[in-house]
Amino acid sequence: MSPPSTSSLEQSERPGPWRLAGLDAARGLAVAGMIVVNVGPRGADSLAETLYRLPYGRASLLFMLLGGIGFSLLTRRARSGETPIPVGSILWRALVLFVGGLLLQALDHGVSVILVTYAALFIVALPFTRAAGGVLLVLAGFSASLGPILWLAVQERTDKAFDRHPLTATDSPGELLAGTFITGPYPVAVWAAPFLLGMWLGRRDLSSQLLSTRLIMWGAVSALGARTISIALIAYMGEPTSHLVWQRLISSVAHSQMPLWLVEGTGAALFVLGLCLKIADRCVQSWLEPLVKLGQLAFTAYVGHLLILALAVRPGPATLPEGLVVSALILVALIVFSLTWRRLVTRGPLEMLLRPPRLWPSGT
Repeated sequence: MSPPSTSSLEQSERPGPWRLAGLDAARGLAVAGMIVVNVGPRGADSLAETLYRLPYGRASLLFMLLGGIGFSLLTRRARSGETPIPVGSILWRALVLFVGGLLLQALDHGVSVILVTYAALFIVALPFTRAAGGVLLVLAGFSASLGPILWLAVQERTDKAFDRHPLTATDSPGELLAGTFITGPYPVAVWAAPFLLGMWLGRRDLSSQLLSTRLIMWGAVSALGARTISIALIAYMGEPTSHLVWQRLISSVAHSQMPLWLVEGTGAALFVLGLCLKIADRCVQSWLEPLVKLGQLAFTAYVGHLLILALAVRPGPATLPEGLVVSALILVALIVFSLTWRRLVTRGPLEMLLRPPRLWPSGT
């Protein structure tokens, strides 16, 4: 479901330990949300289960937002003209994520792996490495507003035949291209919005108390406002159905690819990011260490939790208590591994693969 971290390469780009803690803590929370969502179960309507499913449709958008921030941090020196744009490193990273995503999808974990879309966004972002911040915001706006319309238009032309199955290594090049950009569970046309917004945020002064306050405030306003608007429109126009394709535009259902869901979920991501930046600047670092270390090994944790799901968990769990226990066990195991590994090695085992092979012997 959710993409890996770029924290390993970003560490050398960040000017202070607080920023590493704030961003990686947010990434750690996204990992925790991803685990809960992917473990399940889903479908019940009790208050407890509704709270349990809060990360659904939000954790993945938080990863996309952080991915865009990571891209900007990775290319910061290139934007200032100090170094060339690291095209080779970014293309290598995209290749690893693309191939890894297709391989992981073959496992029996029941999760739609988002890595292929994540890889595509790194490539799509390359031409905009030195674009003005205003351009990034305009493009993000186009993605959030026109992307869902394109998604619906193509669905209408194909007689609503989107199966939205995850992309696999057996798909043809045309199917991979169409699935990645429009018809798949994570279409670039829509999911570029939080990534581009993250690119814009990555150019801001994330140490600013004013910025973190604004992220918290505007994130909450966006999330609550979008959900309120959707509820009001549905009360007036009726619940969207598959027979009225364009009426879906008023929906805020998670992973619906619709604008109000995108605004709500991205707003929640901004709120979490702002809160993590604020807390990291004010709290004792040891209190955040488990989340920070988990965030630094997010790619490893992402792959690890899918392996655990495929080998030890599926087809369960069937009830909320089972889901809570399994999620907690996986999360604790990954945190313990992350804490132990980071005391011994600078980069996570799979994070090392994100660096081009020519850099492997250096041990950096």
